[in-house]
Amino acid sequence: MLKDSLQTIQTHKALSPHYTELLEILEEILILREEYRHRMNPGIFPVAEKFIPAKLAGGLPLVDFSALESDLAAPRDYFLALLEIAEKRSPGETGEMARKIRSGEIDFNDLIYESFNPPAPDEEEPAGDGEENSFDLVELFIEESLRPALEQVVAAHGDVVARSTWSEGYCPICGREPKIGEVRDDEGTRYLFCNQCGFEWQYRRIKCPFCGNEEQQTLAYFTIEEDDRYRVDVCNECKRYIKIVDFRDSRQKADLDVEDIATLHLDMLANDEGYD
Repeated sequence: MLKDSLQTIQTHKALSPHYTELLEILEEILILREEYRHRMNPGIFPVAEKFIPAKLAGGLPLVDFSALESDLAAPRDYFLALLEIAEKRSPGETGEMARKIRSGEIDFNDLIYESFNPPAPDEEEPAGDGEENSFDLVELFIEESLRPALEQVVAAHGDVVARSTWSEGYCPICGREPKIGEVRDDEGTRYLFCNQCGFEWQYRRIKCPFCGNEEQQTLAYFTIEEDDRYRVDVCNECKRYIKIVDFRDSRQKADLDVEDIATLHLDMLANDEGYD
């Protein structure tokens, strides 16, 4: 899988050279993820099997981040290793954060809790000039730091979840909202992808994953440059959007981790059109 992902990255570098730096960062992340996937101890996020049916029936993800009690020492180490990827490109920007985490001035568990339980919009502090790109990269690393541990939950329980009647727009494993999805098979089934844990789940085509809107006249999509392999599904009720890839004609397997980075222009277009 890693080899295929790295090959896909090389293809996108050739097609979209303006994304080269971000794709090179993703390259390093995927190599580091593979290393930590093998060294991550199982059971960081234990799931009681007897409660799985009731949780899924009640719309509750298997891992509860509303009250974080897990030992996150291993994800913390992974996060610090991820910060080094940014630090070697821009010395000083993330080095101070790493120092504060090691010293205990910043509690890593608090970073994780806040990423799943963000403050209300009016409570957020605006980023200063020049901080946005750095913050976005740190945000990516915070999300990525849990990926190997949560992949273990997917490996253990993903089949059970896939056979369930889960119909929510957020991930049934970890509760994170999707950023990207894929259309597959002859029926055009839509699957949503969770960047946080790597799980994909089936979801209705004519339904907003964020507000549940099913009114066809307020749901739309757009593409660019006549490339209908990529589109953006938008909801005019909640003004949210999700990127969708459709590789059925080429029979190419979509690597949604890579495609999410390689389609940042779609995020910018959606934002310009007033969608969040």
